Amino acid sequence: MRVAVLVLGLASFTAAQTPGDTSTPQAEIIKVDAGAKTTPFPHFWETMFGSGRAVLSLRDSYRQDLRSVKEITGFRSVRFHAIFGDEVGLYDPDRKPIQFAQMKDLKPADTNNNSGVYNFSYIDQIYDGLLDEGIHPFVELSFMPRKMASDPESQHPFWYKPNVTPPRDFSQWDAMITAFAQHLVDRYGIEEVSQWDFEVWNEPNIDFWRGKPAQATYFELYDHTALAIKKVNPKLRVGGPSTAQAAWAGDFLRHCKEKNIPVDFVTSHVYANDTAKDVFHTDEEIPRDKMVCRSVRKVHDEIASSPLPSTPLIFSEYNASYANEPNVTDSIYMGPWLATTISQCDGLTEAMSYWTFSDVFEEQGVVRSPFYGGFGLIAEDQIRKPAFNAFAMLHQLGNQRIPVASDSALATRRPDGAVVVALWNYAPPDGTGAAYTKPPATRGPDREFTLHLAGAPANANATVLRLDETHGNVISTYDAMGRPAFPSRKQIVRLREAGKAAPPESVMVRDGKLSIKVPPQGLAVVVISNGKAKR
Repeated sequence: MRVAVLVLGLASFTAAQTPGDTSTPQAEIIKVDAGAKTTPFPHFWETMFGSGRAVLSLRDSYRQDLRSVKEITGFRSVRFHAIFGDEVGLYDPDRKPIQFAQMKDLKPADTNNNSGVYNFSYIDQIYDGLLDEGIHPFVELSFMPRKMASDPESQHPFWYKPNVTPPRDFSQWDAMITAFAQHLVDRYGIEEVSQWDFEVWNEPNIDFWRGKPAQATYFELYDHTALAIKKVNPKLRVGGPSTAQAAWAGDFLRHCKEKNIPVDFVTSHVYANDTAKDVFHTDEEIPRDKMVCRSVRKVHDEIASSPLPSTPLIFSEYNASYANEPNVTDSIYMGPWLATTISQCDGLTEAMSYWTFSDVFEEQGVVRSPFYGGFGLIAEDQIRKPAFNAFAMLHQLGNQRIPVASDSALATRRPDGAVVVALWNYAPPDGTGAAYTKPPATRGPDREFTLHLAGAPANANATVLRLDETHGNVISTYDAMGRPAFPSRKQIVRLREAGKAAPPESVMVRDGKLSIKVPPQGLAVVVISNGKAKR
């Protein structure tokens, strides 16, 4: 990898200017004391990712993207919808045994008992594929098999039409959950499966659940499911309510306590463009860079004041948008948005699952363009988006947080002694909604940071990683191509190259100081070695 080397008196390192940017604001001084008292900083934002629906995990493109994201994050678990979807084929009470003995050249002794209502063939292929990649399933128990549904014709509008009604007979649901969990334990062993999490349903407070009234009927579903899971083995972990808009956590825990229903964790979801009316029941305007972590704190505080205050919290979905907004999830905007979200949510949750790691995804139908505002880190054809590079950069952060007095900086220390600092210049998206807006002539002024380092060598080597308009940004290349809906194979090669991270740039800290400019919607991660700089 080519590395640019710069040696400056007061190591002043300037990014390429955003077109039209002529202002020179005063530098913000960030004091970083490597010897200061730190707090633990687990990488809660990169241990788990979401993905579309279960059957997609059988695709080679899905598995390629999974490997790519695991390589940069080391993530350990993945969540998806619809493991009970009819296309997975688990449940069919009308299934007839195949009469192998009647087929030519086969004898009865060659046949197996295949007369059950459960078919684990795809289930096994799905979970085997994840485990082969070193990934644990985070098992979302959804949706309703059509032949078990109380209303077989009631479908969610997603392209794959999941059934989202309660079971017509809870004894059938209980038997399926028991058979499913028992099969997993028999196949993989309790030591493995006890590391998985079983989450009951998905977003029952909105249109993914048509029980009436929604909360009471969901609680009934949860009770049946949790008791069936624990009956198989009490070591299995189960939780919920997997709500949208950070809802129901307090009510859910009070219900579990009152009814003596097991619960090992609480899950909920939020997106940065959710409204305050939906989440907090207020009319305030909460900006996109504040919504997620205000919502996480809401749920955190509800758990703390509940009858089960030590219950772990997992946000099993989050992103900067719940809609397809190309100026948001496809763009460099994700760099500073991710950094500030991580900084604010630290200490409030055990894990946050970014929705999603890949645009191998079909909730709205078959993808019609590589950059349509998909949720994933990787677009179709293995093209890496700016968000992929942001995750790779933020992975470099250490596991101990160093206090700094800035809302645009995050300082950490790694086990090897290196100090790693993320710096960002947050600016709103260039546009919102489904239509793409071209970047403006300027997004505003660059932001200059001057790091004052204490407790580290006064003269040290440092590496700077960047994501901004001219670094690690495939969208500028895609725009220059005219944004083709179906790029040619040659164009795909160019886009893959353009999506790669910018080469790291080497600078030297002089007299404990380092200055860096970050353009609007830019993210910089500075890795400062604990050794003395080479002369």
